[in-house]
Amino acid sequence: MNRLPIADRREVRRAAVRLMRGERWALTAVLVLTVLTALAGLVGPYLLGKIVGGVKDGGLTLSTVDLFALGVLGAAVAHLLLVRYSALQAARLGERFLASLREEAVTRSLTLPARVVDRLSTGDLLTRVTSDVGTVGQALRDSVPEVFTGVVHIVVVFVAMFLLDPLLGLVTLVGAPFTAWVLRWYLARARDAYLAESEVNGDVAEISAAVGEGSRTIETYGLRDRMVAAADDTIARSYRARLRTLRLRNVLFPVTSFVNTLPTALVLLIGGLVYAADGVGIEVVVTGALWVWRLGEPMDRILFWIEFLQRGSASFARIEGIGAEAEPVPAVGVPVDDRIEVRGAHYSYVDGHEVLHGVDLVVQPGERLAIVGVSGAGKSTLGRLIAGVDRPAEGAVLVGGVPVADLVAAGEQQVVLVTQEHHVFIGTLRENLAMAAPDAPDERLVEALRTVEAQWFDELPEGLDTKLGAGGLELDPAQAQQLALARVEVADPHTLVLDEATSSLDPATARHTERAIAAVRESRTVIAIAHRLQTARDADRIAVVDAGRVVELGSHGDLVARDGTYATLWRSWHGG
Repeated sequence: MNRLPIADRREVRRAAVRLMRGERWALTAVLVLTVLTALAGLVGPYLLGKIVGGVKDGGLTLSTVDLFALGVLGAAVAHLLLVRYSALQAARLGERFLASLREEAVTRSLTLPARVVDRLSTGDLLTRVTSDVGTVGQALRDSVPEVFTGVVHIVVVFVAMFLLDPLLGLVTLVGAPFTAWVLRWYLARARDAYLAESEVNGDVAEISAAVGEGSRTIETYGLRDRMVAAADDTIARSYRARLRTLRLRNVLFPVTSFVNTLPTALVLLIGGLVYAADGVGIEVVVTGALWVWRLGEPMDRILFWIEFLQRGSASFARIEGIGAEAEPVPAVGVPVDDRIEVRGAHYSYVDGHEVLHGVDLVVQPGERLAIVGVSGAGKSTLGRLIAGVDRPAEGAVLVGGVPVADLVAAGEQQVVLVTQEHHVFIGTLRENLAMAAPDAPDERLVEALRTVEAQWFDELPEGLDTKLGAGGLELDPAQAQQLALARVEVADPHTLVLDEATSSLDPATARHTERAIAAVRESRTVIAIAHRLQTARDADRIAVVDAGRVVELGSHGDLVARDGTYATLWRSWHGG
């Protein structure tokens, strides 16, 4: 199974800039609040230094000390309020970033071509839109605001130290080379390590899903030992990937914890020596020591979250990688008519193994065409190309002279594929129907339900507002298929491609569904992928597909009289 690509660092940076541009004013407000918070945090230590220096020199009266003390208290209150408000605004900004990212992830997932999704590892795509989005969400909600405010606080303190005393400012920077070295060492290795961890998490999800969904098959064919061995290998790789990231953290945290204590000790030592030599006042040493001591809290905050920020960065790269396979919305022309034309279509699911070999076919508006052939001949693949679900590797599939896949990518549902697979989305009945035509009035939605004989709709007390899916009304297979067909009726395509929508249903359910299909196909072009030849007999024409080619084309009577491939299939079907 294939995996989606991973966005490189440049693409991730561009994506991050794009997110920030969308919230530039909110980001500016958070920056201003954070700077004000950091400045408010400097006032208290500064006033304490003034108190110590004034008391030592004997130049402060008791009332002046009281005023300074009130100033310290007021600064602490202001700092507390600013911390709370700036954190709130940063969290809100993070949530807006996350909402934008979730929308992008869903949009990109939905625009992935079907041929790409068919070949993807289920675990890879699943972990990207679930756990990776969740990881980035926590990073945006918690890590980014914490690291951002921590960095601003550190910069403000460093600038204040240089303004207080240049020498002590230089002493404060003594730990910077060690911090820069360990961060450079860590960041050079962290991205690849966390990407590997995320990838193997997808493999764990993939094999877990495979074992859960295929348990009966595993038991039937005696594959237990093989699956256990594969699971053991995947879990072992997961363990090694996690161990690798743990080793990185075991280097980062001890070094930075030591570096955090170094500036405070040196400021006290150097400041004390300079004070002893009458180079600075005691208030400068006290203020500087308190300011540097305040660096510990934002540094600890940054270190606490930087590891998770790396996880978020790796997950962000995986989410951005979804867009690499998404198809851009093309500029399409207007079809001149409803005529469908397949010109020299070639297609392969795996490179080097073609399923279709230069297929040519024309379907006139209003025609009933059946596509028949033995299993594996390429019938369903041809139907997917005609419906625009896939694009041919060579050749073209056109509707009125316009590539049908371009129409689908642009949201034009003129040709719709109807299969035995259907889905009921969590939401109201109205939302399930209106996704085919968002502007459709309720009258049109109800009419579509009436068309497919969805009589159960009349028994719903809440009508179109009825909740469907988990926590709401659970539809049985026949009702779910009627809902899917009503959705098709709302979309109002001019052509239906039917790929045996009733083949997996029980006889009673199938009869209900066949009546609904008959109502939907009325006055439309119908292309039926016929696995049962009785369906083909009533068609205007029959296209016989054999080994990826259309080998015969004509009516039932003509093809039987020709005594070719179709006649052989017909005799086999009837036991003749």
